[in-house]
Amino acid sequence: METSDSPEVVIAKRLLDSAKRGGFTFQRAAPGADGPLVGHRVGDDWVDLIHIEGFSQNCFAWRQRTSSLIASQGALLQRRVQGSACDVLTEVLTWEPGP
Repeated sequence: METSDSPEVVIAKRLLDSAKRGGFTFQRAAPGADGPLVGHRVGDDWVDLIHIEGFSQNCFAWRQRTSSLIASQGALLQRRVQGSACDVLTEVLTWEPGP
């Protein structure tokens, strides 16, 4: 039996492809086709992370500045988003990849 993806899943797959073209690399955080997907992109001044766990919820991303200064972890956090896979990926794609 062949199944077709819902329009939301098709959109999320396209957003994920755009994130890959934007420099993100992804891997499964747990075994199986439905395991959480974690992506990261590293630049000179920042690290971006995307975590896709459930399609409609439990997804988040953050951008953290890198620094040689000793600072608390939260002090370097520049941006954060959480929500559905589509919402998180759409927001992250607006973040400039940097040099």
